[in-house]
Amino acid sequence: MPQYLTVGHLLHQLQDLDPTLPVRLAVNPDFSFAHFVGAEVVVRDGKAYIADDGQEGYLPVGARDALSWV
Repeated sequence: MPQYLTVGHLLHQLQDLDPTLPVRLAVNPDFSFAHFVGAEVVVRDGKAYIADDGQEGYLPVGARDALSWV
């Protein structure tokens, strides 16, 4: 996986998933949290930005382990 994800890389990873699956951002400051993904994508200065839309709660242990976050 490249360090800087592109729209193409993201589309490739999502293309075979069930389109009804909810999407969350996994954020790991000191404690792993799940965040809602904002519905709006904005493009500025040559980059696409997807906003977070609030925190859902702690990231499930299975997801945290799959990401190798302690």
